[in-house]
Amino acid sequence: MAPSALIADEPLRSFLQALHGQSLTQEAGVEWSALPPQTSDAFDDIMRDKFIALDQDKCELVYHILRSIKATTIVEAGTSFGVSTIYLALAAAQNAHAESKPAKVIATEKEPSKAARAQEIWAQAGKKIEDMIDLRIGDLRETLAKDLGEVDFLLLDIWTPLSLPALKAVQPSLRRGAVIVADNTLKATQGYQDLFDYVDAEGSGFKRVTLPYTGGLDMVIYQ
Repeated sequence: MAPSALIADEPLRSFLQALHGQSLTQEAGVEWSALPPQTSDAFDDIMRDKFIALDQDKCELVYHILRSIKATTIVEAGTSFGVSTIYLALAAAQNAHAESKPAKVIATEKEPSKAARAQEIWAQAGKKIEDMIDLRIGDLRETLAKDLGEVDFLLLDIWTPLSLPALKAVQPSLRRGAVIVADNTLKATQGYQDLFDYVDAEGSGFKRVTLPYTGGLDMVIYQ
C-alpha cells in the first residue's frame, strides 16, 4: 500500500476519501455539455447541491505546495462544500505549529446553503480544521477586497468568469513568491483566456506553468 500523502490521522483521511467519493458520484451524473452559462441563475440552481470538489490528487499536491512554501495565509476562491478547504486548513495548522506563527484559510462561497454545509463538514473534520477557517459568504469581489493580510497562496477553484476578478482582488495582498493554483485549465482553456492573458503579459510579475493533471492544473508564481 502506498504511504499516505498527508500528515493526518486515519479518521480524517477516511473522511476525505468518502467526501471525494460523493463528489465523483455527483459529477458522473452531470450533463456538462448541456449546462447553462456559468454564473447564471439557472447554472447556480443546478450546482447548489453539488460538491464539485477539487480532485483528490490535486488536493494532495496543493497540500504539499503549502507545506513547502510554509504558507500561513491562504485564500480559496470557490469553497463549495469545503472539501479542498480541509487540505488547506490542515497544511495551515501544521505550518502554524512549525513556524510558531498564526495561520488562517480565507474561504469564499457565494451560496449561503453551500456555506452552511461546508461548516458542517469542517465541524466533522475536527476543531483544529474548523478553527483555521475564515469563511466569507457573498460576492468574492467584495469579500476579498479587504482584511486579507499578506497572502502566501491562492486557490482558484471557481467558475472561470470569476478567476481573473478573484486574482485581481487578492493581488494587492500577495507576497513576492506567492503561489496561485487554478483548476481545469486545459478542460476550460477558453474560459480562462482572460486570466492567461493577464498573467502572461510582459511585466505582469507572474510566471505560469500547466501541470499534467486531469483537466489541467496551472501553477502561477508571483515574482
